[in-house]
Amino acid sequence: MSLVLTVDGERWRSHLRGFAERHPGLVPVAKGNGYGFGLGRLARKAAWLGVDTLSVGTYDELGEVANRFDGSLLVLTPWRPFGAALDLAPGSPLTRRVIHTVSRVEDLEALLARDPDARFVLERTTSMLRHGLSARDLRAAGALLAARGGLREQLRGVALHLPLAQGSHLGEVRRLMTDVVAADLATTTVWVSHLSEAEQGELAAAYPDYTFRPRTGTGLWLGDRSALRVTSTVLDVHPVERGEVFGYRGRSAPKPGTILVVSGGTAHGIGLEAPSGDLSLRSRAATLARGGLDAVGFVRSPFSIDGKQRLFAEPPHMQASMLFLPAGATVPAVGDLLDVRVRYTTTSFDDVVIS
Repeated sequence: MSLVLTVDGERWRSHLRGFAERHPGLVPVAKGNGYGFGLGRLARKAAWLGVDTLSVGTYDELGEVANRFDGSLLVLTPWRPFGAALDLAPGSPLTRRVIHTVSRVEDLEALLARDPDARFVLERTTSMLRHGLSARDLRAAGALLAARGGLREQLRGVALHLPLAQGSHLGEVRRLMTDVVAADLATTTVWVSHLSEAEQGELAAAYPDYTFRPRTGTGLWLGDRSALRVTSTVLDVHPVERGEVFGYRGRSAPKPGTILVVSGGTAHGIGLEAPSGDLSLRSRAATLARGGLDAVGFVRSPFSIDGKQRLFAEPPHMQASMLFLPAGATVPAVGDLLDVRVRYTTTSFDDVVIS
């Protein structure tokens, strides 16, 4: 009676091993809801893969992975002289395992003043314009470190967080690498994201003196969707006639059919939608169609019956949803399982079952 993620364990583990073998220096990313699996489970799987470093999104997530993975912990959110980053006591066992991300020269100075032994990467800003040092700031950081002897053991590399846009990133990375070389840093490691295997190979050939370490989350954990299945349980079945009232909001059935009550609601992330990054004409047409359905009270749900996504009868509840099946559709029985199409990074499951 729950929203469950079921994983074909053998297939999933085979994918993880193959992915790691194809990406030397892999740095798995475990952040947010752990891509639906949970942070602790991903930390254990990273240890199983034998990698030396695991990335987390924020300092608040360190506690969920530190006891399950004993290697280095790279925090992707840049260090700032405030907030959860200051909860790490200089010299503590956990602090010695952390690799900070530094995206401002003033933060580099503040971090080293607070913890002279801190390990860190310098993030160079990319076309994403999210975080990072400009070319001038990267050179300034290099000069600051040179004045301190380079801090070769503490500077763990330069980080590049590239966009998800389609097309090759090689041109941008080559321009950014010019800045990295010009900064004359005491490191030859570059941490990269969102590069294809072919792009990583070309960069390794073009810059043989540098080591490129791919940071990957989605492609690693969710790369073989056929190994994953999400199911909901049918909790109740109610035949309705046209005009019959149902639900929290007293809606009336538009025609004869069946109201299904199924597990999975807003507490799981069902019915909550992040902005779409797809700007194609097809995507825009689908958005308009959904808006038209919404205007008359029909919204397609992620729950499938007979291979077709069925309509919400009303907005989903916290832990359950009500669906409308028109007359003539296959009506499942109480206890039957329905396939559910979800966005794993925004869904919380009641249980994750790995065979």
